[in-house]
Amino acid sequence: MPEPKTPIRPEESLAKMITSLKEKTGKSLEEWRVVIASAGWLKHGEIVAGLKGEHGLTHGYAHQIALRAKDTANTPAGDPTEEMFAKRPEAKAAYDVLMPRIQAFGADVDIAPKKGYLSLRRAKQFAVLQPAAGRLDVGIQLKGVDPGPRLEASGSFNAMLTHRVRVASADEVDGELIGWLQQAYDVAG
Repeated sequence: MPEPKTPIRPEESLAKMITSLKEKTGKSLEEWRVVIASAGWLKHGEIVAGLKGEHGLTHGYAHQIALRAKDTANTPAGDPTEEMFAKRPEAKAAYDVLMPRIQAFGADVDIAPKKGYLSLRRAKQFAVLQPAAGRLDVGIQLKGVDPGPRLEASGSFNAMLTHRVRVASADEVDGELIGWLQQAYDVAG
């Protein structure tokens, strides 16, 4: 039986798109920034419409260029995880205890930093870790599990997940929380 194909992460796909930008569109990101500034486009929608209408770009390339048009830092400033937790010591303490436990689930745990949170994936996302004031919010994908006092419905926290656990200290990283995360991990494979 052939090995299962490892899914391509969205970040990898986007990185490939940006790497091939000059080849596919005729201009580098810096050259597109000059075009955008010269045209006076300020809003995302204006930029996308202009790049598609006046330069014939596909929506995908126009959208990615527009997202990066105002991003003057072409290289990451540092470790995004460290930056994310820099002003949230309670969240960082809980994260430092929780992550080794999650990584012990298996070698296929993929940690993808996003803007403001970490996505935990296998074949599919099974959880997110998001620093908040005084706590770490742990979003979990647990379809068919009723919420309770600690395992609350995710509500407006994250529409891609079903539940959230608010972890106020490293002491709250316990067997119950790990059990919910393990269950979500098992289903995501």
